[in-house]
Amino acid sequence: MSELAFRDGIMDRIRLREPRFHEHAYLFVLGALEYCQARLEERRHITGRELSEGCRALALDRYGVMARLVLAHWGVTRTSDIGDIVFTLVDTGLLLSQPNDTKDDFADVFDFEDAFEREYPWSNVQRA
Repeated sequence: MSELAFRDGIMDRIRLREPRFHEHAYLFVLGALEYCQARLEERRHITGRELSEGCRALALDRYGVMARLVLAHWGVTRTSDIGDIVFTLVDTGLLLSQPNDTKDDFADVFDFEDAFEREYPWSNVQRA
């Protein structure tokens, strides 16, 4: 979905429901959903945990050591924020959810500081 098409009234509806996050955060989560689907043999429902982990992997792939800072700039500082974004997209009709899906599925999947800093591949490199 292009940014231009995303802006045609959809972002206005999203901002009315959940103004905490930058437009790019919504686009990123939609991209992360596709990122997750592309790694499956067959398309299926993605759980909150899977999408949270997919967001982490995609952020590291795209932004490397800056991933946490980029996400924070967009207002995303914990996995529950990803859930808030997803359910805003569900409420606006851009995504579908299963009856048993809840925002709690996204709660505390991982800690952002651990995931993007302490566990970053270069974090254990010894300085010369």
